Amino acid sequence: MKKFNFRKVLDGLTASSPGSGSGSASNSGGAGSGSVHPGGTAGVLREEIQESLTSEYFQICKTVRHGFPYQPTALAFDPVQKILAIGTRTGAIRILGRPGVDCYCQHESGAAVLQLQFLINEGALVSASSDDTLHLWNLRQKRPAILHSLKFNRERITYCHLPFQSKWLYVGTERGNTHIVNIESFILSGYVIMWNKAIELSTKTHPGPVVHLSDSPRDEGKLLIGYENGTVVFWDLKSKRAELRVYYDEAIHSIDWHHEGKQFMCSHSDGSLTLWNLKSPSRPFQTTVPHGKSQREGRKSESCKPILKVEYKTCRNSEPFIIFSGGLSYDKACRRPSLTIMHGKAITVLEMDHPIVEFLTLCETPYPNECQEPYAVAVLLEKDLILVDLTQTNFPIFENPYPMDIHESPVTCTAYFADCPPDLILVLYSIGVKHKKQGYSNKEWPVSGGAWNLGAQTFPEIIITGHADGSIKFWDASAMTLQMLYKLKTSKVFEKQKVGDGKQTCEIVEEDPFAVQMIYWCPESRIFCVSGVSAYVIIYKFSRHEITTEIVSLEVRLQCDVEDIITPEPETSPPFPDLSSQLPSSRSLSGSTNTVSSEGVMKDSIPCLSVKTRPVRMPPGYQADLVIQLVWVDGEPPQQITSLSISSAYGIVAFGNCTGLVVVDFIQKTVLLSMGTIDLYRSSDLYQRQPRSPRKNKQFIADNFCMRGLSNFYPDLTKRIRTSYQSLTELNDSPVPLELERCKSPTSGLATRTPEAAPGFYRNEMPAVRQRNQVHHLPDHVNGHCTSPTSQSCSSGKRLSSADVSKVNRWGPGRPPFRKAQSAACMEISLPVTTEEARENSYNRSRSSSISSIDKDSKEAVTALYFMESFARKNDSTVSPCLFVGTSLGMVLLISLNLPSSDEQRFTEPVMVLPSGTFLSLKGAVLTFSCMDRTGSLMQPPYEVWRDPNNTDENEKTWKRKLVMNYSTSPQEAGDHQYTIICSEKQAKVFSLPSQTCLYVHNITETSFILQAEVVGMCNSACLACFCANGHIMIMSLPSLRPMLDVNYLPLTDMRIARTFCFTNEGQALYLVSPTEIQRLTYSQEMCDNIQDMLGDLFTPIETPEAQNRGFLKGLFGGSGQTFDREELFGEATAGKASRSLAQHIPGPGSIEGVKGAAGGVMGELTRARIALDERGQRLGELEEKTAGMMTSAEAFSKHAHELMLKYKDKKWYQF
Repeated sequence: MKKFNFRKVLDGLTASSPGSGSGSASNSGGAGSGSVHPGGTAGVLREEIQESLTSEYFQICKTVRHGFPYQPTALAFDPVQKILAIGTRTGAIRILGRPGVDCYCQHESGAAVLQLQFLINEGALVSASSDDTLHLWNLRQKRPAILHSLKFNRERITYCHLPFQSKWLYVGTERGNTHIVNIESFILSGYVIMWNKAIELSTKTHPGPVVHLSDSPRDEGKLLIGYENGTVVFWDLKSKRAELRVYYDEAIHSIDWHHEGKQFMCSHSDGSLTLWNLKSPSRPFQTTVPHGKSQREGRKSESCKPILKVEYKTCRNSEPFIIFSGGLSYDKACRRPSLTIMHGKAITVLEMDHPIVEFLTLCETPYPNECQEPYAVAVLLEKDLILVDLTQTNFPIFENPYPMDIHESPVTCTAYFADCPPDLILVLYSIGVKHKKQGYSNKEWPVSGGAWNLGAQTFPEIIITGHADGSIKFWDASAMTLQMLYKLKTSKVFEKQKVGDGKQTCEIVEEDPFAVQMIYWCPESRIFCVSGVSAYVIIYKFSRHEITTEIVSLEVRLQCDVEDIITPEPETSPPFPDLSSQLPSSRSLSGSTNTVSSEGVMKDSIPCLSVKTRPVRMPPGYQADLVIQLVWVDGEPPQQITSLSISSAYGIVAFGNCTGLVVVDFIQKTVLLSMGTIDLYRSSDLYQRQPRSPRKNKQFIADNFCMRGLSNFYPDLTKRIRTSYQSLTELNDSPVPLELERCKSPTSGLATRTPEAAPGFYRNEMPAVRQRNQVHHLPDHVNGHCTSPTSQSCSSGKRLSSADVSKVNRWGPGRPPFRKAQSAACMEISLPVTTEEARENSYNRSRSSSISSIDKDSKEAVTALYFMESFARKNDSTVSPCLFVGTSLGMVLLISLNLPSSDEQRFTEPVMVLPSGTFLSLKGAVLTFSCMDRTGSLMQPPYEVWRDPNNTDENEKTWKRKLVMNYSTSPQEAGDHQYTIICSEKQAKVFSLPSQTCLYVHNITETSFILQAEVVGMCNSACLACFCANGHIMIMSLPSLRPMLDVNYLPLTDMRIARTFCFTNEGQALYLVSPTEIQRLTYSQEMCDNIQDMLGDLFTPIETPEAQNRGFLKGLFGGSGQTFDREELFGEATAGKASRSLAQHIPGPGSIEGVKGAAGGVMGELTRARIALDERGQRLGELEEKTAGMMTSAEAFSKHAHELMLKYKDKKWYQF
């Protein structure tokens, strides 16, 4: 544990290190550097803070992955262990068991998984990938590892089959050959079934790839081989010849046996099913086209779509099940993908929401020669996994216990809360369970394998996801699991969009007008705030009681005049517009006097969406308390919201965009501040603002770049134009064409800043820039340079309206804070700057005229907001309510909030919002704020204790507001001074308030930028966690900003990860790793050490069920399968060795060879020592066996010698 000293020294003195272990000396290399900032006041203040966190507390590792496997390709099931495996196109494998048993593993090559085969009840899995490699996975450990790999060099794998309780794997190839692999050694057998030997010699064409392999249930010595062109060969493995051949005109897609082994069924490309009997292979025993139209006798049935797979399962007490996918008639093109279940004469068609990838029938027995008794069907869809109950006549589906519906609507933002109040999970679950879907099967989920127990290191965790359809889902993420608690639909606040009802919404975003952009949640007060892509903010309060009430709405007009920044000449001004539009309103928005319904006419003072005006029934849970909407200004839509914060203790919500800042009192439902960012710098009286004349209307630029409201553009203020990013709402990872991403309004090109990223600017006056930004991808990080989304284009308006003239807050006249170039260096404000910053400022002044022209039309976006009890001014002696405002140009402004002193006055007296005149500066857009008290303890914003707003209890009616201020010490001690941590996309600074002295500054990155930063609590201390665009995760101690961890975690990041990455307390973090999956990780060493105890076990020891007694007659006439010896037939002694050039054996990292070849170091030495001990034990065991053998031989020799002695004991010498 080290001590760190804060010192304030005289201006101009060289900063000295406060301690030998402070880590505050300037560093010239690496990603960033830390230094002590010289103070700005005379005198020295020394304060000692003990930092308990060291680098040993931190380590990065992935914990668990939730959601549906992205782009699935394969499915497998172990009927004894009852676990399910899903392979994907990206080479991933997800193995699922009972709830809590969810394992993710990845092929290093990233090749698509073609097929999966369980070694039933053996704790192993075989995967075949598209790079023609077989892998053997060991499932007897919590994190599966590859034991062996076999790479085929000259042939491509098309199908694999592993018989039950066999160690020989049949592998079919694209050339039509069949190879055999030993599972134990993963070595290719010399036994090969060549395609030209399998078909008749008279056949002139190649039969095509192998599409099916299976041994006969009646005789294991017979192998059924299906070829793509319609040829089926019944191969005798012993005699090495084809016992019979079957030919059909249509291509074969799949084959399945009857359990008696006398018949098999094929599915074909014309939508037909053929049933073949081994006794008469010349023609099919039965041919049906299940979905074809009936034809007259003698005529062939109408062709249908291909039946991609069929399964033929028998039952003891009923007709067999024939289950297949596809096969629908071509004249029903609009029908959804379907699964057909034929049971006797009944045909049931189950329509699916997504295309079917694969399905499997779950049966009671693993033996193929027994009556199968199917009880469920697992259907793998492109975006879902469902299980159908076959034991009930209506075939209901099972309720899925896994979080497979995260992507039900595309995820647009996330929030993560660790160590939250424990009662919240129960409360949210009790409300959400009432709204669950009905009609599920009453039986338990069939996939119930594995074992899972609650780990020792558990705490309440909640994940919140916002979606493109306006829905918000609350998830219980405790103990490495994920279960949905509650779902909130924000779209219910607004009127439904009618077809042809104007185009005001589609001009904002091309689709998804209700998409959730940002969320802010206070778990203690249960206040929930949402901002949407259509420039609205909704405040929700939690209640256990249902109410029916009207929704209160506010309309805010927010604008900023760019011309006034460049040309500050005084102008005359017309009277202010009507201010009634910002009063609490529940009137019809279409009835507004400013609404222009005719197309082509300028819209003004209307919102993007219409709030419901009739009384609305609100069920228990989160109920809308207030809706705030930004309105159109002079024909230009409102800019999307880039920052959001709310304080339940103050009763105030604040949000900002590239135009300005809005502060609203949600208790009195009034607007306190609605002002452009430029006006926030004016230090005169708010109520003496100089009016200005309206500027000329700016026409719409029709070809303005747009990303459906979920991307942003940013011009770098130093070197280059920064590029755009891919839309979050797209499930496809491929680049999106430019034409598909255009829309009618420039608003869609604006940033929809999630808490993980900053907003952006884009210049309409730069056609060359639009031509360069054709592909929406994060820039290449190979050269170490990245771009940063920290400013955006915005529209300009003419007027600034407010809720009430008496409560309007206006800045007085003052000198414009910007000259030609908008940078912190050009501000007419006295700011403490370092020598390095001064050099940057001189560079900014000498930039080329082209870059300066870009800056002329740029606007400063509000990127971060933070409510806290702090020192608003330099000479304050006590803390007071404050609002920290961070901008895209690295400026921090403090706004003082003057609240009424008593609870009674709080509901009637106005709240005063006053500028403090305090300005702080950083490099890059401001991302986050936090405060620490004088002892170094993290301060939490004050909050109001939750109470039910709709409780009818008499005691509740007289209940007063209870505020928690979160002082770690007494208010008198905490009020002396405090430390403010501010992090931007380039650097972090620690300021001492109220002196406003920069104590520590750490330049985190020079060549990249920070996407997400958060001050988090860990091990009863605090640290700053940052995620960089170049993929690095960095942890810094507080308040000294010493680097604790710097790991290159995601070198090839994309915009989805950047937008959804979020840190939380207790060393936890998450991000959306694919459009359908959430990846959780930890940066805590303690969590990494205990991760094995928190994961589930995939394999549990289970006795393999005994085979049924076949009976005397079946044993006599049922074939010779029980006496078939594969080892004798396929072993090296009989079949010989396979060609070395055909396949290459690769030891896996989980095998002995792989462990021996592991990298050096301590772990490598320990591994080698463990292996040496194992080998020594093995040799000792062999020595013991040899010793026992020698003792046995000695005893036998002694006995034989004794017998000889007795035999010749009485004989004379001459009798020999």
